[in-house]
Amino acid sequence: MASLIYNSAVDDMARGAIDFDTDTFKVMLVTSTYAPNKDTDLKRSAVTNEVSGTGYTAGGVTTACTVTKSTANDRVTLSFAAVNWASSTITARAAVIYKSRGGASSADELVCYVDFGADVSSSAATFSLGSSVITLQN
Repeated sequence: MASLIYNSAVDDMARGAIDFDTDTFKVMLVTSTYAPNKDTDLKRSAVTNEVSGTGYTAGGVTTACTVTKSTANDRVTLSFAAVNWASSTITARAAVIYKSRGGASSADELVCYVDFGADVSSSAATFSLGSSVITLQN
């Protein structure tokens, strides 16, 4: 499966439900058995097969988002900061970035799915995910 932006994220941006400058975003890890559906997966509650293991907390960790506008290139770039899970023993296939509202998973808007291309594991070590970038081109 390739990385993707959930269709609901574009709709949420247009309606003002997601503000990349001020909202809180989190990164959660999923196994290879999660099959994202960019058309029907709307909220975090639709995400199945989240990883579990030592050093990983359900729901993932907070990441910062930086918004950069380039009028010369007619695009906006969303950069989500790198995150780490220290002293973890986990195996993940992908990450899901979502807007965290701090409550029920059924309220958290999905943003994107980042496929690693293969399972990635850590064994009593730091699991690191580099920055994730989304480019919106006009």
